[in-house]
Amino acid sequence: MKFSNKVMLITYPDSLGSNLESLNRVIQSYLKGAIGGIHILPFFPSTGDRGFSPTRYDQVDPQFGTWNNIEQLSQSYYLMFDLMVNHLSRMSIEFQDYLRQGETSPYADMFINWDKFWPRGRPSQKDIDLIYKRKDRSPKKTFERADGSNLTVWNTFGEEQIDLNVSSAATQRFLSEAINSFSNHGCTIVRLDAFAYAIKKLDANDFFVEPEIWDLLKWLSDQAAKNQMMILPEIHERSEFPRKVADKGYFTYDFALPMLVLYFLYSQDSGPLIKWLLSSPMQQFTTLDTHDGLGVVDVQGLLSDDQISFTTDQLYSRGSNEKRIYSGPEYKNLDIYQINTTYYSAVGEKDNWYLLARAIQIFAPGIPQIYYVGLLAGKNDLNLLSQTTEGRNINRHYYDEDEVAQDVQRPVVAKLLHLLRLRNTSPAFSLDGHFTVTQGSNSFDLIRSDASATHTAKLHVEPATYQFQITIDGSVFTL
Repeated sequence: MKFSNKVMLITYPDSLGSNLESLNRVIQSYLKGAIGGIHILPFFPSTGDRGFSPTRYDQVDPQFGTWNNIEQLSQSYYLMFDLMVNHLSRMSIEFQDYLRQGETSPYADMFINWDKFWPRGRPSQKDIDLIYKRKDRSPKKTFERADGSNLTVWNTFGEEQIDLNVSSAATQRFLSEAINSFSNHGCTIVRLDAFAYAIKKLDANDFFVEPEIWDLLKWLSDQAAKNQMMILPEIHERSEFPRKVADKGYFTYDFALPMLVLYFLYSQDSGPLIKWLLSSPMQQFTTLDTHDGLGVVDVQGLLSDDQISFTTDQLYSRGSNEKRIYSGPEYKNLDIYQINTTYYSAVGEKDNWYLLARAIQIFAPGIPQIYYVGLLAGKNDLNLLSQTTEGRNINRHYYDEDEVAQDVQRPVVAKLLHLLRLRNTSPAFSLDGHFTVTQGSNSFDLIRSDASATHTAKLHVEPATYQFQITIDGSVFTL
């Protein structure tokens, strides 16, 4: 199905039911009209990181289903697949062959030999300190080869995820084949996971390295366009980075919105939120929650250090069942600048706060993405957290079909689904339209309208009471 301006669901292939067939059944039974697209988180064979350590892209992991299941979903929804631009599993055919054959392997150039990357006598401590790292050590990992010699390769993320040399012909061929495979199975949008880490260059911090990052992005965009697909670069960093991407005409993510909305809810100060919304592009996907934690680094420069500390402190004191330790290294967190929680728990499981947050997301410029746990107003899953000691699993509950059937009957979920259906059917939310804000002494309005201003939708918010009202083309909707 072609891209459309409708709400996108984010889900793992086995989180709404046990597999892709169950997912399709859940959506058809309970979510019709509320979503128009699905970001199916990695469903390929993988050795870790809940699918983000793929071994290959031309197969669906049999535990989830088959390509037929994916294609069936594509008949009714536009789909997003993940392409891990920066890395590949250490158990992939390509990397295992490199370990066996060394530099004679046809895949040797796909990976970055740490020792060959650096000139003699380097890296120095200054070199290591310069690198934008996800670990408290050098981004490298050493393996023993079949002949007993050692091989050290670039390794930015988890132990399973070996960095790719994106400048090599072998890697480009691999990525191109993956994109071609996606196009054969109903993909509409290729999400470029961790792409900002992909360029490695001497005397650089190896994050969003310019101008080379633009060459990579253009090449990936061209590969997708050949197959009538678009790309969505994923960047968790200060807002200037996604804004640079947006200025080049690409769709981007709004990862700043979650913390800005929480700051507003906790403080009743709408200033930073409104300032951000007024500067936001229409060509973006908005989020309040994803499979990762809430990004703190994403609001640096948008909130002051004191405002960020206030928001974080309030989250832990007002939220439900959050502890700082769940977002720290004790719970296997690579990125300690994210906070692990469901969004419903972050607002203290207050239905009116939660629905107001979702209403703001829906009226913000762009297209809303709703994470599956958030769609069902899910609470923090402390059982899964304790079983796995994986911090992000607090927000990765596994729902069976009966549980979904029960949750959609909850008033907060039913109201949210109604809100999403309004968003999907009103022309006022056209991406070619307009976003404006009006402010009173005790209220503010977020207004969306189509290009001709024929259709208008307004969200009226009273911060002191957290009351809000939605008006679409003159009709008032209260939740």
